[in-house]
Amino acid sequence: MNVTRNNPMMAACTLVTMLAVSACATTPTPVCGLADTRNLDTAIDSARDRLQHGCVAHFDAYMHELLVVAAGDPDPANKEAFSDFLVWTSEAGLLSRRQSQETWNRYFNVKFVSLRGDYNNCAQTCPVRPQVMADMETELADKERGMLQAALDQEGYYRADRLFSETELVLEATCRACEAGGR
Repeated sequence: MNVTRNNPMMAACTLVTMLAVSACATTPTPVCGLADTRNLDTAIDSARDRLQHGCVAHFDAYMHELLVVAAGDPDPANKEAFSDFLVWTSEAGLLSRRQSQETWNRYFNVKFVSLRGDYNNCAQTCPVRPQVMADMETELADKERGMLQAALDQEGYYRADRLFSETELVLEATCRACEAGGR
């Protein structure tokens, strides 16, 4: 006896279930995990593949994983590998040129992305100085991961560390002068 022929409600439920199952089977979900490797070039190739296949939202996680892989085999040449990867993300339209540059600067350049040019006077900098310094401290940790741990760039990292300390002193003095001038 065919139950669905005699029961229209059962037939509708069966049809809905079959459509739902077939929809799940035909909609591929991208696999966004990187290949399990200790080789930076292989890990970058895996990241490129995943980014091209719909996993752009995982970019920050990929950067973290790539830095971990690079730290496992630190080498000054790793800077070039990251540079090539970030240029590719821009050329492929996955990140804007500015986003790629800021990512590079965050990890591999003495320049602090978190200290932008708009922090240039008492009215803009001093009210947010604690946040600016916290952001710079976080970025200094990122520079340690990129410059020091992944690329063995001790000179660059220590220059960034000195710049951080100097900026902290200059901002403190500037904000005190601003407070004194405003009284």
